[in-house]
Amino acid sequence: MTAPDAPSSAEQPWPVRTVARKVNEWINRLGAVWVEGQITQVSARPGTSTAFLTLRDPSVDMSMSLTSPIALVRNMEPPLVDGSRVVVHGKPAFFAGRGTLSLRVDEIRAVGIGELLARIERLRKLLNAEGLFDPRRKRKPPFLPNKIGLITGRASAAERDVLTNARNRWPGARFRVVNVAVQGPTAVPQILTALSTLERDVEVDVIVLARGGGSVEDLLPFSDEALCRAVASCRTPVMSAIGHEPDSPLLDHVADVRCSTPTDAGKRVVPDVAEEGQRVLQMRDRARRALHGWVDRERKLLHSLRTRPALSDPHGPLDRRAEDVDRLRERGRRAVLARLATEQNGLASTAARLTTLGPAATLARGYAVVQRVTPEGVDGVLRSTTEAPAGTRLRVRVADGAVHAVVTEDGGSGAQTGS
Repeated sequence: MTAPDAPSSAEQPWPVRTVARKVNEWINRLGAVWVEGQITQVSARPGTSTAFLTLRDPSVDMSMSLTSPIALVRNMEPPLVDGSRVVVHGKPAFFAGRGTLSLRVDEIRAVGIGELLARIERLRKLLNAEGLFDPRRKRKPPFLPNKIGLITGRASAAERDVLTNARNRWPGARFRVVNVAVQGPTAVPQILTALSTLERDVEVDVIVLARGGGSVEDLLPFSDEALCRAVASCRTPVMSAIGHEPDSPLLDHVADVRCSTPTDAGKRVVPDVAEEGQRVLQMRDRARRALHGWVDRERKLLHSLRTRPALSDPHGPLDRRAEDVDRLRERGRRAVLARLATEQNGLASTAARLTTLGPAATLARGYAVVQRVTPEGVDGVLRSTTEAPAGTRLRVRVADGAVHAVVTEDGGSGAQTGS
């Protein structure tokens, strides 16, 4: 047999009583605690001294059994009902005979409206400081969603308002409706489950959370921290349509779009088919006018281009240019011929002058112009041979068109003359 404090094993397991005793010892070390939650069940039968209650966490699907003196429950003001928010003080107790855990309560305090509002305000500041209210993180829902996810109460006025107004505006709107509890202790867990279901649906493009108006206590689930954080983490845009215009749960600030009422959500989640049809007609009319205007402008431009001389008579400018070329060529030819004639006349005149003044003509007539050159220089022109001294000899040579005469006196060295 295994010793009470020896470790358990498959060969030497603990008996049930040992486990129950150890669990009871561990729980007794916890001592008294304060716990907050929602009452979901109250059982206070007449003739009994103990009342049995169930305390539920409003954010998750988790609850705990309570035992309390029946007088403590009956003397509560206001009386405890399902959904009451309370703070209880008690000590955990383990009932070894049944293997159950319970909280023995010796004090129950109802959470008042003022305290609830104060807690909501503290949560509002916390979420705002974390950036969950920042408009920059909010996403715009699609213009025309493929399918709309709707989370609302079963057969509620909010569901009817959203569906009716949306389908009146866009008859082809498709919905996936998930009905949940929208108040009470089970509201938050059911809404979280529905939100997760629609988030996984690839056809759902936008999610609408809708509920009609109610008291502060009725709208408490929509200010729950777990729900606000779940909505903030959704990849699908979420529209909040909770209560009436004055109501402002925290979900309105976290959601991507806040709608004042469920009716407003039905009008904003889809476009109006009549308005869109009218807009299409207007755009078609604008497009038609713009196209006609453009065609008219291009037609006028084309007509203007066709009436220009370059296009109306494309050969005319070429013909005129050809005439100009012929005229200029003729002028150039005449100018060249005139210049050649002038130069020829000048050349002929110069040649005539050279012929007249040249020695060849003089020689041809039998004459010569002779200069006498002495060692001292030129001694004038010999007008006749009679002027030459006796014994002077003349020797004439014509070369390169010039006459060269050499006068030699007395057989001495001669000097060259020419003209």
